[in-house]
This record gives sequence, C-alpha cells and structure tokens, in this order.
Amino acid sequence: MLENPRAARVRTIRKLSQRSVRRDTGRFVLEGPQAVRDALTARPDLVEQLYTTPTALEKHRDIRTLIDDAVAENPELVWEYADETVIDAMSDTVTPQGVVAVARQNPTALKDIFAGAPRLIVICEEVRDPGNLGTILRAADAVGADGVVLTGRTVDPFNAKVVRSTTGSLFHVPFAVDADLADVAGRARAAGLQVFAADVRGEDLLGARREGALENPTAWVFGNEARGLTSDAVALCDRSLKLPIYGRAESLNLATAASVCLYESAFAHRAA
Repeated sequence: MLENPRAARVRTIRKLSQRSVRRDTGRFVLEGPQAVRDALTARPDLVEQLYTTPTALEKHRDIRTLIDDAVAENPELVWEYADETVIDAMSDTVTPQGVVAVARQNPTALKDIFAGAPRLIVICEEVRDPGNLGTILRAADAVGADGVVLTGRTVDPFNAKVVRSTTGSLFHVPFAVDADLADVAGRARAAGLQVFAADVRGEDLLGARREGALENPTAWVFGNEARGLTSDAVALCDRSLKLPIYGRAESLNLATAASVCLYESAFAHRAA
C-alpha cells in the first residue's frame, strides 16, 4: 500500500493539476469512481496508473472487476492500494472519493472529426468556464454529435473540473483541440455542413426551425460566456441564431443554451 503522501509518485500526479504539466506529459488525472469506471469501460487502454483505498473498492465492487480486466489486457497498468492521505494529496477535489487514476490524453485529429459524413458538430470558441465546457461535451454526447472542436483559448478539456463535469462523456465523443475557427468553419463547409453561430444578436431559432433549416447537417459555434462571439467569428458562420427568452431572465447560461440548440438539431435530424 502506498502510504506516503510526499512520495515522488504522489507529487508527480499532483503536478498534473497544472495545465503546463499536462501539456508537457500528455497525461491527466481522473478522480472518483464514476470517472474511473467510465474510463475503464470505454477506454481502458488510456489508463496507466490507478490508486484506490480498500474502503472505496469495497464500496464500488464493480470497479474491481473492471480493474482486473484492464490489468489482464494491459499488464503494464499500475494498480496499487493507497491510504486516504495519499488520495487526498493526489486529488484536486475537497472531498476525494478514494479512487484516482492517471490516463493518457486522447484528442482526435481535426481531419478525423470531419471524415465521413458528419451531421452534427459542436465548435467551442473561447469557452473559458470548465463547468460549461464539460456540460457541453456531455450534451454533445447525449445528442449523438459526431464530434466537438475546441478553438481559440478554450479551457483545457483535461482540466479536472472539465473531466468531472463531463461525467464520462470525455471518453465517448471525439474532440479536437487547439484549432483555428476560420480553418474549422472551412472544413465544416467542405464536409457539407452549414455553420450556425449561437448569438444573442441573431435571428430567432424558431424561424430556422419552421424553414426546415435545422434538418440539414450543422456545425454549431458557441462563444465565450461573458462576451459571446466576436463580430469576426460570427462573420465566419453562415447564419446567426438566438434562443428566444419568454420570461424575465436576462439570459441563459452558455451550457444550457448550447444544450437546447444541439437538441433542436438532433430532433430535426431524427424527425427528417
């Protein structure tokens, strides 16, 4: 059992809370039974190290079976018991749940996002809040989007808060990072998609729905939480649409608005 919270391994894992270290090593941390369960189920090949307290493994017995299967498939996977002080030292959360893993990052090449015949692509331009990005990735997974592209200075998808808020969708939906919006918009059109900006200055989305425009393959562009999309970003899109507000709310949270737009497209695709 790993018992020393100051051990070199523990310090190395803790440093992965820094974006620069994640970028340099190509690794990130998964915290909690749900995140680790999803990784071991969907992409066990990405998991390199795994640490659990005996109590956590007793509580989540299904994870033990997943660990055994993963180790059998990949003997180089490091799995070790650790006490709670060690898990605390590795974790970013205030109340760790006794399970921590280190995994390789798994972004998809931009060209592969647009390979084939995608019908629904999500583009996040300058999305800075980890919770919003994680929720958008989760919504993209839920609607069956073909991929997500992160452009501009969008938050690192391997940030611990992003990983937690995706609730496993990080391992389900392909996503590309560090892309340029103009390049992505061009690739989207070349792949046969229309490019829609979600923007408060745009037309009412209901008009596009009535026209049947949402039935076509679409790449949605979502912007920064505070500033939205710049005029230059909107100009790269074919059309700008907004969600109407019927009550007294000043605006919608970005992730909420993105989820509604994506479901509108998903409904239209399936109805067609």
